Amino acid sequence: MWLCYERRDEMKPKNPTIGMAVLVAVVGLVIHGGICLAAGPEIEMVLVKGGCFQMGDTFGDGATDEKPVHEVCVDDFHIGKYEVTQAQWEAVMGANPSEFKKGGEYPVEFVSWNDVQDFIGKLNAMTGRRYRLPTEAEWEYAARSGGKKEKYAGTSDEGSLGGFAWYDSNSRSATHPFGLKTANSLGIYDMSGNVWEWVQDWYGEYYYKNSPRENPQGPSRGDKKVFRGGSWKYYEWYVRTPYRDRNEPTFRDSLHGFRLAAPSR
Repeated sequence: MWLCYERRDEMKPKNPTIGMAVLVAVVGLVIHGGICLAAGPEIEMVLVKGGCFQMGDTFGDGATDEKPVHEVCVDDFHIGKYEVTQAQWEAVMGANPSEFKKGGEYPVEFVSWNDVQDFIGKLNAMTGRRYRLPTEAEWEYAARSGGKKEKYAGTSDEGSLGGFAWYDSNSRSATHPFGLKTANSLGIYDMSGNVWEWVQDWYGEYYYKNSPRENPQGPSRGDKKVFRGGSWKYYEWYVRTPYRDRNEPTFRDSLHGFRLAAPSR
């Protein structure tokens, strides 16, 4: 049952005998601008303070589309502490599309970029928030612990990578629950490995040659969307923080998931 609220001088429940906090807790609603909204799943976010960094192949062993290394500056933003889970997806979409249906704490996968946009639209309608996918620049800046020279998310030492990432050497050919590996120094988990993460940008092979310095958004058009971070199936070269990959926005498989971003205010 929906119990709705009206905007007067203050928000009041239609039944004044029930305290608002209790009423909200009982019916599971979020009040936003005088409208009753279904409470969406909790998305734990990390505030990333903006700054400038050298984006791209700073170690000199990457692919051609990771070059040239170029200075990029991003504003403050929020990013998901974890990849979006199967439980969170099901709470919004009503079904779990994942191939690895092992539990709600596992990352959702088998979702296309288009599927993710549908999820975000419904989640924002439920919560009144402004969730979105991170841009490529935001994703790399966050993965590199605020733009540090980190080859992987949390470390540059290949020998210690297994402590930070699920990838082909330790994944046993499957995804794993969130938060089991060590976070990077911003407290963000699994930005290397587990599942590939869709980002907002269209892919441009030569975009780095023309990228604006301030908050780049990627090419204005294209036929493939970017994903980042590697996955449980790929070896260490692919879980490097500057590595870029792409596919059609309709593509889905058990390697692909995502994490959310949001404005800083």
